[in-house]
Amino acid sequence: MSEIATDVALVRELVRTQFPHWRGLPIREVAHGGTSNALYRLGDELAVRLPRREWSSGDAAHEAQVVPVVAPSLPVAVPEPLELGSPTESYPHQWSVVRWVDGVMAPAEAVDEDVAIRLAELVRALQSVDAGDRPWKTGRGRVSGIEDDAAVRSCIAEIGGNPRLTAIWEESLTAPRWERPGRWLHADLHEGNLLFTGGSLTGVIDWGSAGVGDPAADLMTAWLYLDSCGRKLFQRELAEFDDADWARARGWALHLAVLALPYYRETNRFLAGIASRTLDQLCPGWDD
Repeated sequence: MSEIATDVALVRELVRTQFPHWRGLPIREVAHGGTSNALYRLGDELAVRLPRREWSSGDAAHEAQVVPVVAPSLPVAVPEPLELGSPTESYPHQWSVVRWVDGVMAPAEAVDEDVAIRLAELVRALQSVDAGDRPWKTGRGRVSGIEDDAAVRSCIAEIGGNPRLTAIWEESLTAPRWERPGRWLHADLHEGNLLFTGGSLTGVIDWGSAGVGDPAADLMTAWLYLDSCGRKLFQRELAEFDDADWARARGWALHLAVLALPYYRETNRFLAGIASRTLDQLCPGWDD
């Protein structure tokens, strides 16, 4: 799928014409492993996010609605939306100016040993925010993944067809559904969206997939990010969830990984690495 080209000159023009009170602030591109949005620092305290693919074209408006609702209850910093920019002849989508969140990405092996506890606190805090009567989200966290059954099975076949991966997927589909009210989710808690300062979890970015739905979609960070020791601690901290919830969480983690790996294997090593590591956590030796 084609990517929209962006550069410093484009960002400078967008800021100058739409938010002139920030004109003159230095702008520099931020390299990162994501593919949905281009990111630019605007001065020391701000960032500009520009959706660069059609599938992420609604992210700016969505995050502007979601982040202010959940942010006050969270134990970490998030990129607070400050302004929503309009499309122009030079750039076709809404875009945003947000607060810059300091921190670095790091694998679970390189951060504090209590990261599983901090992630559990984050999930619990997010899910404690009143969801009211908001409709359930599409994508990860919806009622069931059955709509993607054919795609998931096709991707499993494409990466080697290990029957143990198929068994994990089938177990998630047959596990009892979440029958209680939906809960707030980030739905993308992997290495690329977690920020650390001095080894401690201090920030979570990219809220474009957030919404209300099945809490299993955030429990999947047990495989997306944590190793076996961290996973046991994470599950212990969130003991209110039952075997069916964790089975669905494995299914959502598998869903993300098997769709991402063949898609990004040749184009984005960082995201392909997250997908491959997730499969290693779900099914050691899946690629033997």
